[in-house]
Amino acid sequence: MTSPTIQWNLRTLMAANGMFQTTDLIEPLREHGVNLSREQVYRLVTRAPERLNMTVFVALCHIFGCGPNDLIEIPDVAAARERRVVNESASSPVVQRELKPVPARIQRPPKA
Repeated sequence: MTSPTIQWNLRTLMAANGMFQTTDLIEPLREHGVNLSREQVYRLVTRAPERLNMTVFVALCHIFGCGPNDLIEIPDVAAARERRVVNESASSPVVQRELKPVPARIQRPPKA
């Protein structure tokens, strides 16, 4: 299984707020209690992080006045799921149909 792909929009948010160098983010982060080196900020801006500290994540949201969905975009999961079902049904001879609940029948055990 491949790891999910995300779109990291930090660079875009920075540009929209007049920050064009990665070092422009160091001081605003410090003001929010996040002390990162110049190299760490560069990596944070230029590529999607594999792991992200929640304090850093919240600080970025505060700095840019945005929500988590503005920083991270996840591909449409429903479309991916639909493609998977279509591909499975095309290769499978089993006909997929809507499932309906069946009422339960409760029977007493026979008396001995």
